[in-house]
Amino acid sequence: MFLTDLDSIIFYSTFATYKKVFLLSMNKLIIFSAPSGSGKTTIVRELLKCKDLNLSFSISTTSREPRGQEQNGIDYYFISVEAFKKQIENQEFLEWEEVYTKTFYGTSKKEIERLWQLRKNILLDIDVFGGINVKKQFGTKALSLFIQPPSIDILRQRLENRQTDSAEKIAIRLAKAQKEMEQAIHFDQIIVNDNLATAVAQTEKIIRNFLEK
Repeated sequence: MFLTDLDSIIFYSTFATYKKVFLLSMNKLIIFSAPSGSGKTTIVRELLKCKDLNLSFSISTTSREPRGQEQNGIDYYFISVEAFKKQIENQEFLEWEEVYTKTFYGTSKKEIERLWQLRKNILLDIDVFGGINVKKQFGTKALSLFIQPPSIDILRQRLENRQTDSAEKIAIRLAKAQKEMEQAIHFDQIIVNDNLATAVAQTEKIIRNFLEK
């Protein structure tokens, strides 16, 4: 059978749509968002130990410099500001945000496709507004979780105890945290991280219920 140009367009468009639907039918997204210092990363690491949940972590792309022992391709994909902007122009991100001036974070479409092909349930650790956007895109296929500190004062203590930021940077983070916490109502579930073990157990239960639907 010979296909006209229009037939070819319809065929390949339909195939691409079918492939996406097929992959989505087998995988779900779990979105984690939180103010910096809320303990989100620690909770995610604990959940990844639950092998029966078939979870895989989506590595975000960022333009910031690595911190401490962070490694490229494991913690983040570290690229320059110029390279990040180029990927924005090429529409290579599922979502992205300029979290601070010239500090970009984003979720690469290629990273999501890589994990879908492995038939994994994907954990996204992303900015609050990015989390809201992804939830809108995927609807019931995505579970959005907001990890919240018990209070701003406790968050301040946590940020100070990390000893990785200046007083000025901490003030910026706290101001941003206030705005982010106002967006918590847009998430499916809010987990207050007052006690790590309790927060992990609560989050695991929520995820199990979601994956069983």
